[in-house]
Amino acid sequence: MTDQIRRKLQEEINALEHELVHELPKEIKKAAALGDLSENAEYHMAKQRQEFVKARVRQLGKRLAELSMINMNNIPRDKVGLGSTVKVYDNTKNEEVEYKLVTSEESDVAAGKISTTSPIGRALLNKKVGDEAVVVTPSGKREMEILSLSTIHDELDEGESKQA
Repeated sequence: MTDQIRRKLQEEINALEHELVHELPKEIKKAAALGDLSENAEYHMAKQRQEFVKARVRQLGKRLAELSMINMNNIPRDKVGLGSTVKVYDNTKNEEVEYKLVTSEESDVAAGKISTTSPIGRALLNKKVGDEAVVVTPSGKREMEILSLSTIHDELDEGESKQA
């Protein structure tokens, strides 16, 4: 799971670094050749893009470092954590909902993938089957009861037994 995210982030870093090293210097040089830099929109836009790209590369590098620190042994085996699939009964909406807790990069609410940093994700973390979670949302409080839980460890074990 995190390997795919790492690859995606590294690809974006590589593309941005290429732009930073090869394309932007050419744009800046070409714009500077046009004359007076104080009123040169092309030059200022190229310099702004350069600063944005540098900041984005730093941000992605930091996120890559954070992802490399995820230790699978620290993810609980009997409680909701990263990679867990959780079926809950939403008392507020009177319906069962299934969520998969993922990193912020993988989040896709329409597909039922919610980030561990989202309000619902944070409320569900470290809960067990039978526990209740209260989520504070802009539209009010939502109470959810955890009906079933499959952790990332269960899914990894299942994948290994299928290969055997």
